[in-house]
Amino acid sequence: MSDILPSFEDTTDFDNADRGFLGSLVPGVVTDEAGRVVWDNDAYDFLKAECPDTAHPSLWRQGRLCARQGLYAVTEGIYQVRGLDISNMTIVEGERGIVVIDPLISVETAAAALALYREHRGDRPVTGVIYTHSHGDHFGGVRGVLPHGTEEGVPILAPAGFLEHAVSENVYAGNAMTRRASYMYGVGLPKAPDGQIGVGLGQGTSTGTISLIPPTVDITETGQEETVDGVRIVFQLTPGTEAPAEMNFLFPDHRALCLAENATHNMHNVLTLRGAVVRDSRIWSHYLDEAIEYFHGRYDVGFASHHWPTWGHDNVVAFLAEQRDLYAYMHDQTLRLLNAGHTGVEIAELIELPPALEKAWHGRGYYGSLSHNTKAIYQRYLGWYDGNPAHLWEQPPVELARRYVEVAGGPADALAKARAYAEDGDLRFAATLLDHLVFADPGNAEAKEVLAGVYQRLGYGAENATWRNFYLRGAQELREGVGGDMVDMTNPEMAMALTVPMLIDSVAVAIDGPRAWDDDLTIDLVLLDVPTDAGERRRLTLHNGALTHRVVAAPRTPAGLTLTLGGKAQLLGLLAGKSPEELGIGVEGDAALLARLFSYVTKPDPRFPIVTP
Repeated sequence: MSDILPSFEDTTDFDNADRGFLGSLVPGVVTDEAGRVVWDNDAYDFLKAECPDTAHPSLWRQGRLCARQGLYAVTEGIYQVRGLDISNMTIVEGERGIVVIDPLISVETAAAALALYREHRGDRPVTGVIYTHSHGDHFGGVRGVLPHGTEEGVPILAPAGFLEHAVSENVYAGNAMTRRASYMYGVGLPKAPDGQIGVGLGQGTSTGTISLIPPTVDITETGQEETVDGVRIVFQLTPGTEAPAEMNFLFPDHRALCLAENATHNMHNVLTLRGAVVRDSRIWSHYLDEAIEYFHGRYDVGFASHHWPTWGHDNVVAFLAEQRDLYAYMHDQTLRLLNAGHTGVEIAELIELPPALEKAWHGRGYYGSLSHNTKAIYQRYLGWYDGNPAHLWEQPPVELARRYVEVAGGPADALAKARAYAEDGDLRFAATLLDHLVFADPGNAEAKEVLAGVYQRLGYGAENATWRNFYLRGAQELREGVGGDMVDMTNPEMAMALTVPMLIDSVAVAIDGPRAWDDDLTIDLVLLDVPTDAGERRRLTLHNGALTHRVVAAPRTPAGLTLTLGGKAQLLGLLAGKSPEELGIGVEGDAALLARLFSYVTKPDPRFPIVTP
């Protein structure tokens, strides 16, 4: 992004963010059963002051907007609770009760949001739930609105493929992704003018209990209509946009359009800094364009799973058109420059947005950024390698760092040169040189402190909230060491949502391959709860350090061990370390094979270092 900013005199966003306010949670703090604070929106009260020199004025403005907390009327019969998590919870009133859209991250924040609604609108039962897409901040709190024992007969709607993507994204690469997310969201940073001031898409992520109830109704095609508790809904499937499984939908009787997370009041991520599958900005733009045409003339307000609504049909069309053009422009210009021979890093320096998009507040890079989005588009098409043979087989960070420091004249000279670059305002190269110095000599306290100071200055100047959080978390970790709480995505209810193949795959990616190279074993799992005449027999094979599995109807050779299970709950018990005997599992063959298999399973460190080797 350039230094050209939209007009701070334009108060439209503030007017819309305040429109329909009915009341707030006082105090704006949510705790769990043990009294632990899982959400504290009041911690952002400092944003009411003028922007200090420790923050970018544009990001400060976005923080002020996102920190608004309370229950808001969107239109007659539709309400949103905002500011009680990173996402919004939307409530649509039906004939007997309410339909809840996107029940936040945590059970505790969702329950608090529902209680706030009921305080102002009455104690209506939950008669339906809609998940707009497969990210955790849109389903994790579902048990806060549908506690155990209350879900029977309540339809839960989601886009096709939701469950697969919802439970797998944070499993296979979950440990690394969660660790990086602690940087992206500024976990552990103080909420202060010189600390975490938001994430652009909202203020932060709650840290309560994650839950998931599988959908009962799949939305499989655009144009599909469903009626839930008397509420008519028309769906548009948008797979491959902001999430692999996502959908927009219209409430025709309310003349209101839900845009999920496909159109928010900032530039979104094509690839999140925490890590994920690269999103398709081309198809994202296509589905926004399709929404403009498909729903034309049938709504008076557009609202999303984050931020505040946009009122007026023409205003929504203009907003969607600019969001459409934003993702299309990034995609097409990256491809143009890519085909001219430029690398991802070069494209990120060359590309500029058109003035009309540059001056739109909702086009600013608070959550995604033009720089890392264009690199992601390059990665989607050409991968990590830029074609330069010098980059094909580079040394790993520590070895590379030692040689850079040697070339710079040794640690003392490298530090002096880095200080000079920092003093001259070249913070980017100062950070690069200091990073090499720290990786070459992680015990160099002076180098770590100077690098922390450079990261701090880069963070204070960042318009992008996630960049700011990465810089400031890096500075904090250099000074204080690894720390900070992280969201637990491995609780029993999430595990119960995984399919049997997903559970086995989660074991496979944890196998210490080199230790298992010379082993060769087979274990059959017979699952009696699978609806076939004889259940399902799934064969696990550990061979050459790789654990693979497949369904076998009539095995040609016997397995070394056969375990007969009543269902998935027993499999989860095995994975938790209980014995077959404790779980009542049938055993045939060499029972020692199970312990041998599990002996190769590793448990990753959830607090591995990032800014040091």
